[in-house]
Amino acid sequence: MNNDLKKAVEVLRAGGIILYPTDTIWGLGCDATNKDAVERIYKIKQRDDSKSMLVLIDNPAKLNSYIDEVPEIAWDLIDVADKPLTIIYPGAKNLADNLIAPDGSIGIRVTNEEFSRSLCQRFRIPVVSTSANISGKPAPGNFSEIDNKIINLVDYVVEYKQDSIQKSAPSGIIKLGKGGEVTVIRE
Repeated sequence: MNNDLKKAVEVLRAGGIILYPTDTIWGLGCDATNKDAVERIYKIKQRDDSKSMLVLIDNPAKLNSYIDEVPEIAWDLIDVADKPLTIIYPGAKNLADNLIAPDGSIGIRVTNEEFSRSLCQRFRIPVVSTSANISGKPAPGNFSEIDNKIINLVDYVVEYKQDSIQKSAPSGIIKLGKGGEVTVIRE
């Protein structure tokens, strides 16, 4: 795993795209502050850039660096989540502008999975995480279900967990309003 982490961080720092295992499904990733890298992911996925993507961080304390004001309820949601949870926050900042939704929000998930958490710790910048599929196609449940077109368009494919046949599922998604309103997007 260490060699994969080292190589993945090198590719991210160079503005490249990685294919990597996350706390949910396999994802396409890049530096969440690099507008050109984010644009490449939209092109790889053949996805309209009006559909925003989420980012991974390794520690909830980092939220304040990327959100103007973290609603109080977010801390409770993070603490009680018993499965991966993406929270869409208002007031995104310090991220690539083409990653932020038109309403100024951004989806962020604190990852506890070993590889993606270590990747975020070493890279020290949020990492984009979007399903490794062409837009409109089913998200891959494991590495063997990833389309070769996707694999051939990235700069580095992580070897860790490629042999796992365990089916993974996407995260739950909750959107928070500026006043702390909670909307469940996906359970």
